[in-house]
Amino acid sequence: MGRAFIFPGQGSQVVGMGKDFYDSYPVARSTFQLVDETLGYKLSDIIFNGPSDKLQLTQNTQPALMAVSTAINNVIIHQTNKKIQELCSYVAGHSLGEYSAVCSIDAISLKDTTKLLKVRSTSMQNACLPGTGAMAACIGIEQTKLLEILDDLVTDGVCQIANDNVKGQIVISGSSDNIDRVIAVIKDIGFKAIKLKVSAPFHCKLMKPVEQPMREILGSTEIDIPEIPLIANSSAKPTTKPEEIKELLISQICGMVRWREIMDEMANLGITELVEIGAGKVLSGLAKKSGHNFKISNIATVTDMQQFIDNLC
Repeated sequence: MGRAFIFPGQGSQVVGMGKDFYDSYPVARSTFQLVDETLGYKLSDIIFNGPSDKLQLTQNTQPALMAVSTAINNVIIHQTNKKIQELCSYVAGHSLGEYSAVCSIDAISLKDTTKLLKVRSTSMQNACLPGTGAMAACIGIEQTKLLEILDDLVTDGVCQIANDNVKGQIVISGSSDNIDRVIAVIKDIGFKAIKLKVSAPFHCKLMKPVEQPMREILGSTEIDIPEIPLIANSSAKPTTKPEEIKELLISQICGMVRWREIMDEMANLGITELVEIGAGKVLSGLAKKSGHNFKISNIATVTDMQQFIDNLC
């Protein structure tokens, strides 16, 4: 089977996401309820009703997106009466979405995934003082040229590639002053650079304080051998090894999301169809720019899901 499920990360969140699944399917309701119980507060109320600024807080955004993707995935499995390995051959998730992916293949339980994200999100929010870190999207520039600029400009502090999304779309992360300087140079040589509205500088060395608490909680988390492989952010290679999954979840904290390479690897593995599971269409948009002729769909609503199931028959 040449199909992979892909799971979105931060930036895809919107108030009301997943509400139609919650209203329509008991399996979705139980998913949201378990996340609420594990966190100790009604995250589902924030997801469905807002306010938006509360949903945008990292400690809410991360488990919220995972809950929505997991609820949708669980409903698909329930409605088709198929196992995950009968629906797709590989999974991958962008940044936070890697946790949704790992949960979808039953490598980590929903309860444990929620606990992990509680630690991950709060640790990330507390890793550096507000305003000291930033991220920017660099458009049109080749990775080699961008790396030259970073090498020349960044002599102190942090600035590195956070997300290699597609050719010509790279996100950098680091100290605010370094990000501003790099943006200015990129614009001077004729490319676009846009500062992103983020609550923390993800996927750079400023997130180093997050590694130890994540290592501790992952050390006591049971990880099972999944039925199908995860193609990981840090390696862009498939794995089903629990210890490797654990290390990859740690290395992605300060490391680059190799999404362009993940798309290349999927094509090399014979994947012809990508299905984005969760809010928004960010990954579907990136897949269209990947240079590969994937059949692309996204499942964010019950209508989307029904269309997907109809096409399976």
